[in-house]
Amino acid sequence: MTTLIKGGQVVSPSGAALADVLVDGERIAAVGAPGALGVLGAHETIDATGKYVLPGGIDAHTHMEMPFGGTHSVDTFETGTTAAAWGGTTTIIDFAVQAKGTSLQATLDKWHAKADGNCAIDYGFHMIVSDVNDSSLKEMRSCVDAGVGSFKMFMAYPGVFYSTDGEILLAMQQAREIGATIMMHAENGIAIDQLAAQAVAAGRVDPVQHGLTRPPELEAEATSRAITLAGVTGAPLYIVHLSAAQALAAVAEAREAGQNVFAETCPQYLYLSIEDLARPGFEGAKFVASPPLREKSHQADLWRGLRTNDLSVVSTDHCPFCFKDQKELGRDDFRAIPNGMPGVEHRMDLLHQGVVAGEISLGRWVETCSATPARMFGLYPRKGVIAAGSDADIVIYDPSASQTLSASTHHMNVDYSAYEGFSLTGKVHTVLSRGRVVVSPSGFSGATGHGQFLTRGLNQYLN
Repeated sequence: MTTLIKGGQVVSPSGAALADVLVDGERIAAVGAPGALGVLGAHETIDATGKYVLPGGIDAHTHMEMPFGGTHSVDTFETGTTAAAWGGTTTIIDFAVQAKGTSLQATLDKWHAKADGNCAIDYGFHMIVSDVNDSSLKEMRSCVDAGVGSFKMFMAYPGVFYSTDGEILLAMQQAREIGATIMMHAENGIAIDQLAAQAVAAGRVDPVQHGLTRPPELEAEATSRAITLAGVTGAPLYIVHLSAAQALAAVAEAREAGQNVFAETCPQYLYLSIEDLARPGFEGAKFVASPPLREKSHQADLWRGLRTNDLSVVSTDHCPFCFKDQKELGRDDFRAIPNGMPGVEHRMDLLHQGVVAGEISLGRWVETCSATPARMFGLYPRKGVIAAGSDADIVIYDPSASQTLSASTHHMNVDYSAYEGFSLTGKVHTVLSRGRVVVSPSGFSGATGHGQFLTRGLNQYLN
């Protein structure tokens, strides 16, 4: 089965050019000048005139079916990957969450059981390491052999995911040995817990306290400490969901010095702020995530970081909890509000607004949302590029279309939208996952179980 996508502007990190794309089965067979591929006689033709032709989006940070605070995120691998496809994301990398006292292999097996046969698009895993010991350190090598070459650790959440500096050092030493990348949730959780306890003791229990007790200085301190430990060990370091200008400054300094330090940010930190956490009543609970939303003044620094590549990737940290019954667990104590926000469906659209506003270029949009995560996490050139031989993960995007985001129209399995009422320019028109049309103007035509597990290589950006 061959499909010809004709008349569109094929977008890469270097920019856009008019070209046709021929898909044969699950792969891209050829990319050629307009009209040059028509002689090959495709079975189907998709007219992309006036539209962009993009490599499918790669969301390198999602949490489907994640246990947290006595509940779990409400998107399953089926609903979450379907919603991702609607938004032009054709690959997710989710997190297998090690519980204390369990092995990494048992954890990986558990997450395979959740995802296998249930995904509408392709997927991979990172491993959360929360129990550092001789056994888990040895298992990191077997995880790499199994295609999981990135390991997330936490400087936050004492008693749950938190690792001491000594444990982080040991894991980083092992990562350096096996070529893996350490991903870090960088917040000073010990200090944050003290501030949160003081707020509750003083009767300050509303959602905005989540942000006030997690100040940007404590994200910056932890980021700097993680960078120092990575420098001592020589391990590659990837800071997840960076939100604060001070933390970005630490990353920029390390990168300028030639250290293998990388960082991502998320759409919520580019468009939302602590003012949303302070909405009247309990509405602010919808915006509780960690790190928290910051003052709006941080947003200009984050956009600048995206332009300079000090922020290399835009992911979502998609971890949706319903407002009713889940976020409401923290009505009397903000510490009990499940941390996380929905967003996997809207990442590509929201970042396109940066193109519309002149914050980033068209090529940088594709780079941060697709090409760089493919390289960063060992999927390139299978993913992240429109080129012969690559998987036919292709998004046809209409830059002139308009849409309004709302919980009433999104496809995520959550009862609110963090971007309710946002008016956007641009919209996904058609999505192919490994050559199969899964989203079109006619609706969703994908299938549960189409998505395959991706055995990933190592970070391709290491000095």
